[in-house]
Amino acid sequence: MVYGKTIELYLVNGSADSFTTAELSNWNGKALKIPRIEVASCDSDDLIQPGVYFLFCKEDDGSDSVYIGEAENVKERLLQHLRDSQSEKEKYYWNTAVVFVGRDLNKAHIRYLENRFVEIARKCKRYTVLTKKTYNTVLKDSQRDVMEEFIDNVKVLINALGYNVLKPIPSKPAPEKSVSETKDDEIAYLHLERTIKKVGKVEADGSQTSEGFVVFQGSQISPEDDDTIPAVIKQRRKSASIDENGVLQEDMLFTSPSYAAMFVIGKSANGLTSWKTVEGKTLKSLENED
Repeated sequence: MVYGKTIELYLVNGSADSFTTAELSNWNGKALKIPRIEVASCDSDDLIQPGVYFLFCKEDDGSDSVYIGEAENVKERLLQHLRDSQSEKEKYYWNTAVVFVGRDLNKAHIRYLENRFVEIARKCKRYTVLTKKTYNTVLKDSQRDVMEEFIDNVKVLINALGYNVLKPIPSKPAPEKSVSETKDDEIAYLHLERTIKKVGKVEADGSQTSEGFVVFQGSQISPEDDDTIPAVIKQRRKSASIDENGVLQEDMLFTSPSYAAMFVIGKSANGLTSWKTVEGKTLKSLENED
């Protein structure tokens, strides 16, 4: 059973764009979101505790990247990042830091957390992870379980703060589930099939989610495209992990069903009518039923 959670947000300076704290009820951890330009002047005692931190960057091409680190004094470590950037030792530019601190965290705990967060972020593939090296710290079973619970709470808070770095892209439902048995934010298991001249038949499976539309790993992608699709889709087709047989090797999230359909067939398409259930219902008809 899924239970609701209460999050308390405190806008320290009265603005959502400024220093903000976030806490979950009945948890001794805390999230601190702070803009780069406020780090030096921040006098919060929370920021000088041991913790883990995420430095969020927006690249020139619009893609997202993140540096994940740990420190026994987080503020001093963030200031070191700023000094490294000014001396050009650090090649990336971050705008916002999200820090997680908690009662009784020690060096072993935060090293364990850093390593796990890097693992999870890389597996989710939403952000390019800039962290190069972490320590695979071994904890006692009891300590590891406490840290894993800490990780679960961090996932909730960091997503609530607007960063889905630790949120997996939904995967293809198990074959034994019917199309009406959906979980979380999946609406239906949908299919696209199209015969394309010179290419033959392409087929793809996907699902609409609260973030857009996911094309599932294993879908057959047309090797050809034309000028009827946006440049951003052309670029994603070039950078996607697709094998020599045209089979997609990863789940891919798109902002709309139409972008997902155009990615698959390489031509202009209306995703609301292209994606259908196994019974032949279009996504448009499913939405009209709601």
